Amino acid sequence: MLLRHAKSNWPAGVADRERPLATRGHEAAPLMGRYLAEELLLPDLVLISPARRTVETWELVLPMLPEKPGTHFEPRIYESKIDRLLHVVQETEPHVRTLLMIGHNPGFEELAALLTGHGDRYAAARMAQKFPTCGLAVLDFAVEDWRDVAARGGRLDRFVTPASLGEGPDE
Repeated sequence: MLLRHAKSNWPAGVADRERPLATRGHEAAPLMGRYLAEELLLPDLVLISPARRTVETWELVLPMLPEKPGTHFEPRIYESKIDRLLHVVQETEPHVRTLLMIGHNPGFEELAALLTGHGDRYAAARMAQKFPTCGLAVLDFAVEDWRDVAARGGRLDRFVTPASLGEGPDE
């Protein structure tokens, strides 16, 4: 699963890595957490960019989950290109069955597009149009080992945004 961080602020004089969530981000992240819990989309491991906005997103998603998964702050997710993000996925330990990564665009949008080979065509069309803040792409792979995750090898199960859950416009 790829979750883009929730809506953030751009305060003057604050470094990009230290940007906090905006009010809308504080509303959207728990909503997405509830969605994950209700749909039983429960990760075994969460890899989080160390940027403040991704950490704050996770801190608002986590309380909504019935079980607390393992977490790891992964510096390679921050401002990463698609090839590096793919390597992060492929290096996941085999015992992890469900991985959630929390990060940024354009990398997450590009990675989701690269990995999608088939699946829900309407979700794919929405995702191709825009991968907004707090957007969630859920992909399934018919592989035994994360090292075998490859371009066009995934099935897009769903693409969910705050707006699709009835919570205002996507940004």
